[in-house]
Amino acid sequence: MKRIFETIDPWKIVQTSLDNADNCPAESVTSMGNGYMGARGNYEEHYSATTLKGTYIAGVWVPDVTRVGWWKNGYPRYFGKVINAPDFLSFDLYLNGERFDLAKADVKKFYREVDMHTGIMTRTVVLNTKWGELELRSTRFFSCQRKEIACMRYAVKSNGFQGTVRVETGISADVYNTDANYGEQFWRVLDASCEQPEVQLTARTHENVFGIERFTVCITAFTQGGQCSRQKSEDGKTVNQVFEKQLVPGGDALALEKYVSVVTSRDHAPPQLSSCGLDLLREAVQAGMQTLEEEQRSVWAARWQMCDVAIEGDDAAQQGIRFNLFQLLCTYDGSDARLNIGPKGFTGEKYGGAAYYDTEGYCFPLYLAVAGPEVARSLLMFRYNTLEKARENAAKLGVGGALYPMVTFNGEECHNEWEITFEELHRNAAIVYAIYCYTQYTGDESYLKEYGYKVALEVARFWVSRSTYNAHKDCYMLLGVTAPNEYENNINNNWLTNYMAKWCIEYALYSTELAGVRLEQAEREKMREVAQKMYLKEDAERGVFVQQDGFFDKDLRPVSDIPADELPICKHWSWDRILRSCYIKQADVVLAFYYFPHRFTQQQKRTNFDFYEPMTVHESSLSPSMYSVVASASGRYQEAYRLYQRAARLDLDNFNADTEDGLHITSMAGSWLAVVQGFAGLNYHGEHLAFTPRCPEAWRRVSFRILYRGRLLAVSFDSAQFCLDILEGDALTVEVDGKAYCCKQSISVPVSND
Repeated sequence: MKRIFETIDPWKIVQTSLDNADNCPAESVTSMGNGYMGARGNYEEHYSATTLKGTYIAGVWVPDVTRVGWWKNGYPRYFGKVINAPDFLSFDLYLNGERFDLAKADVKKFYREVDMHTGIMTRTVVLNTKWGELELRSTRFFSCQRKEIACMRYAVKSNGFQGTVRVETGISADVYNTDANYGEQFWRVLDASCEQPEVQLTARTHENVFGIERFTVCITAFTQGGQCSRQKSEDGKTVNQVFEKQLVPGGDALALEKYVSVVTSRDHAPPQLSSCGLDLLREAVQAGMQTLEEEQRSVWAARWQMCDVAIEGDDAAQQGIRFNLFQLLCTYDGSDARLNIGPKGFTGEKYGGAAYYDTEGYCFPLYLAVAGPEVARSLLMFRYNTLEKARENAAKLGVGGALYPMVTFNGEECHNEWEITFEELHRNAAIVYAIYCYTQYTGDESYLKEYGYKVALEVARFWVSRSTYNAHKDCYMLLGVTAPNEYENNINNNWLTNYMAKWCIEYALYSTELAGVRLEQAEREKMREVAQKMYLKEDAERGVFVQQDGFFDKDLRPVSDIPADELPICKHWSWDRILRSCYIKQADVVLAFYYFPHRFTQQQKRTNFDFYEPMTVHESSLSPSMYSVVASASGRYQEAYRLYQRAARLDLDNFNADTEDGLHITSMAGSWLAVVQGFAGLNYHGEHLAFTPRCPEAWRRVSFRILYRGRLLAVSFDSAQFCLDILEGDALTVEVDGKAYCCKQSISVPVSND
């Protein structure tokens, strides 16, 4: 663990020094977006030290060729990747004709903050130069009111500096992805113009042989703050406005305001992109920077009023969960049903930037509770609309039903690791689990009756087709799978995978009956047989579910036996050594206790938690939060708190030493789950809401809001008292520590500390 920024502020991310060695993690942490577009926290000026320069647009991607060195039928045709969009955030600075390089500058003072309450980033840098002291000030935000607009302020002020400053700023398509092959670029410039007051660049993604849509992006920029000239690079990839001013000591400054519009062929016909971009930009310029900032503050204030989780008494825990919620809302706000929640959001290029099962397994309950059923339903429709592609994916394996992709943009599998793409099958169950969550939480069965049962049925057909009957043991097995614990591949009978398959089949039978769909008797009986005879092994002596065949043949040792300088093992051990070890990457068996807490006894949760957690290295960002929820459910509250801290501050403290690649966006919902489903004990199985609140000793009080069946609820609790207020909606029956209360407007009841 290495804390990237030492300052702890409940509402801000604060950087007080420029550290070239940790620049990439710092860029990740200061990333921002508005659901439509976003960017890493790259410096505006030229920066020659290590950097991952990235600006991204939601839904804009390219298929990259997947080359397989030997025979693998069914292997994905391509690897889908989010691409670095043309750069419009740079302000290239020249001092007396010399290009300024921030990485080599003599920095006297450095301050940068991301205000999470407003979604605005500001920075101040004081420099010692050979011509005197100079101060740089910048402001940046992506408008949440006007999704296609980005805004910047940039000022160069003399604190003693004397000489000429020149600033070049505009748009450049001369950009690269970090994982591009042989320096490949993905944009083909169609038009670059600097004839109007605005500069404009239109580019299209490169050709592909897969029939995948090519995207056209038009970016228009206008910067004001004095007289300027305009220039276009010789290769036509860059258009700039150029500002120049002679500064004298005494506070003289060059102050600029930049407005940018970004429009794409996802939303507009290509022939209209130029005019549409100009219109949107001019409207923003006319409104003015102050108005746009006020709009930004207003939108974020409304968001926080609904989704904030307030933790009193622990600023580090408070900052962590707000940071996670902030980044989730920067990534996805539910306004576009075509989109999903990428595991890196707008913060990096790792994992391709596409939709994973993380959305359904981890993010869905959060969006369901704070964004409402409409947003949650949009996420469900994303999967329903790609059901046919999931059928095609299953057919590649030679089995029936539907296998939802591990990674996708459009419903087609585009991940390039076989062990994950076609062995990590448990993701199929997460899709159905989200349907179950929606129906249970909202009480609305209409989605299940019209759409959801079709998804559940095809997933069940996949499990039946993929299972193998063992005549000797008279049971059905799932062979050759990869579990959530990806530190083992091609294993047999992963307990969680088998359990979820059994549940999916049972749920499909229930949902088809609810929808009035009659299956052929033979198919129905086959489904029941597979579900009833699914192989689920339990070790009676230890009292635990067996993670998979052969796990107990390993040398079972706790993580504490690993030397500290060998952690994380993924960065120090060979893959062979990892696969042979007992060490677990992330929650596996215990994940079932998060999915279905009502199906297991507290003793089962406790025994399995105590057995598996000491062997878990938590080198997946998804892991700590799941263990935290289960730790709370099993009465292991100190462990729950420790694991919450790791989940909440995973990127802020760089626990897994990989924050430089981008933030772990989809796992960020886990800190909310650890508080709301863990410490608050929220459970919505059955007809009414239930809580088992337990406040960590380090916290004075916790409060949050949720939407539930047409009601807006405010929840708060400490070590002694639980309070619930109905802010909107009808009376509600709620259980607290197993006792039912009728809440007409508010209740306050003592907390059991058993």
